[in-house]
Amino acid sequence: MIADGASNREIAQALFFSESMARYETVKIYERLRVKNRAQAAGMIRSIL
Repeated sequence: MIADGASNREIAQALFFSESMARYETVKIYERLRVKNRAQAAGMIRSIL
């Protein structure tokens, strides 16, 4: 969803949890990918897929 440009709100609605939980999980994804922001994460995810 991050690679598709979805916002935290859109991710939360799609996965049926709070926006703060979506924000927390996206930060954890950034840490795992060793990136600093959503654009870098999206680029990394696209390169993997």
